[in-house]
Amino acid sequence: MDKLVNPHGKEKKLKPLLLEGQELAEEQKRAEALRKIPITSRETGDAIMLGIGGFTPLEGFMGQADWKGVCQDMRMADGTFWPIPITMSVAKEEADSIKDGEEIALVDEETGTTMAIMEVREKYVIDKELECKEVFRTTDTEHPGVAKVMAQKEVNLGGPVKVLSESFFPEEFKGIYMRPAESRAKFAEKGWKTVAALQLRNPMHRSHEYLAKIALEILDGVFIHQLLGRLKPGDIPADVRVRCIDALVEHYFVRDTVLQGGYPLDMRYAGPREALLHAVFRQNYGCSHLIVGRDHAGVGNYYGPFDAQEIFDQIPKDALETQPLKIDWTFYCHKCAGMASMKTCPHGKEDRVLVSGTMLRKTLSEGGDPPEGFSRPEVLAILKEYYAGLEEKVEVKLHQAATGEVEKK
Repeated sequence: MDKLVNPHGKEKKLKPLLLEGQELAEEQKRAEALRKIPITSRETGDAIMLGIGGFTPLEGFMGQADWKGVCQDMRMADGTFWPIPITMSVAKEEADSIKDGEEIALVDEETGTTMAIMEVREKYVIDKELECKEVFRTTDTEHPGVAKVMAQKEVNLGGPVKVLSESFFPEEFKGIYMRPAESRAKFAEKGWKTVAALQLRNPMHRSHEYLAKIALEILDGVFIHQLLGRLKPGDIPADVRVRCIDALVEHYFVRDTVLQGGYPLDMRYAGPREALLHAVFRQNYGCSHLIVGRDHAGVGNYYGPFDAQEIFDQIPKDALETQPLKIDWTFYCHKCAGMASMKTCPHGKEDRVLVSGTMLRKTLSEGGDPPEGFSRPEVLAILKEYYAGLEEKVEVKLHQAATGEVEKK
């Protein structure tokens, strides 16, 4: 391979929809006079990914034919491979009042930021249960992704967008938040041609470190690419995760073999389908491989531990240039005195410490210490400081509730 992988789609070039300069200023002014439509944090993240080219070759939110094709066959109407619908919804009363071809301003319901101008070309009602069954393999509303789809408003709007903002991400995550054009430029600058993306939504523990180092044995570099959007309650925020990654990279990796970046999506917890979406947009970011370990993008017990690996064998060979780097269940083995996997360790489960973000959060939030080999001391120090701060905040709130004090703003 003499260059980075091509961006996804038939044209094989990035298609960012984010306006800049004079055009941006003019469209921002024009948006002030348009009908304002509130969008959720998930839709905001999707709009930003459309803007920066992360969702190349999409031109906007999907219409009905694309929605149906993606749900049932993972193909858009024009044949482009795509694993999860990228849609937005409005209430029926609002949809009824929007004319075909009308332009609307999409406004983040939480920040009030005008994110994009959309030309409404379609209005359609979806079968939410069908989408959940196909994408999440369940219609159980205890699944956080299913709950979000079922909570969508009654009518989907489809049409192209002009993106006006990246919201707070560039400022709040300066040096971490990255556009695909920027990651590609950095890979090229480092002379990397083969790059593995390591998807991250938890603090980086020994298992993540081991996965990254396996990739570095065979590829030029690793792109630690973490989610900066919304997670589920109890998950550790991105700024804490960034500090953990920085500590690990500084102390335990060869210099200039790892690059850290972030992207603005909410988690969908769609397991196998989300693993495919991760591969699609990592291809746009310039990654030749996606590390897929145990229960990638899963939640609860909705997916088998390696369903996200197996789905890559079920899609057409020409669907993606970015390929999965499949790695078995990893753990710390006391008898091996180090990290290992089911393929490399001959010892029994009594000698193994299974390393997971869920276990780490539970142990630290309850004031305990993780087992030996679970995490590097530099990372544990950062996480203990974070949980101590949470406990302090809880104690302050309990004191205020007990004494009737009101926190001064």
